[in-house]
Amino acid sequence: MENTNSVSIQPITQLTAINVAKILTILILITLSIIFGVRDWRQVVYLCLHISYCLWWLIEQGIYPQRREIIFNEPADTKVFISIVLFVGVFYSLPGYLAFTNSEPLGFIACSLALPLFIFGSLINAIADAQKLTAKQYGADLIVDNIWRFARHINYFGDLLRYLSFSIVAGSLWAYLVPAVILLLYLQRISQKEDSMAKKYPDYTEYQEKTARLIPFIW
Repeated sequence: MENTNSVSIQPITQLTAINVAKILTILILITLSIIFGVRDWRQVVYLCLHISYCLWWLIEQGIYPQRREIIFNEPADTKVFISIVLFVGVFYSLPGYLAFTNSEPLGFIACSLALPLFIFGSLINAIADAQKLTAKQYGADLIVDNIWRFARHINYFGDLLRYLSFSIVAGSLWAYLVPAVILLLYLQRISQKEDSMAKKYPDYTEYQEKTARLIPFIW
């Protein structure tokens, strides 16, 4: 009998759904710019910040291909895939819609707050990811030094700063729904991670006692 090699089909992961959602966000923002027009610096700044973030998310996976193996690698069925695309791709675009429908010019104070939040948030998140991926590549287990000594979930903190900058540029209280919901999701994820990490690493309890949970030096 002729032997046939079965081809294993890799399941679609949550990361794939998030990647599609990021592309959808870019398309939504471009569509908003066409429908409502770019009237002042509020729309210009918002487009630059949010689209550059989405592009970096996609580019980072090319720079660190091992990232695809350790984050959001859970399988995503059709329901989960659609939910992620709608939530991350559409709901996360809410500040963009509010920015394009806001007729008030972007103020100096708002811009002065938003840009540093975005820059430092992006740097914190990128440095944290780079350190963790490099450490894992060289066989490290629990990472407690460098940027990770400031908070046990410092990458989430950087991400929250970034989404907070989007809301500030949008200039609407409704825009803060996005970072608020993301914070709730992160708190749930943090609680689950803390339990699993404490069971996995014997010295995690000591790390907890010495390091803030999310916000450096505060909590």
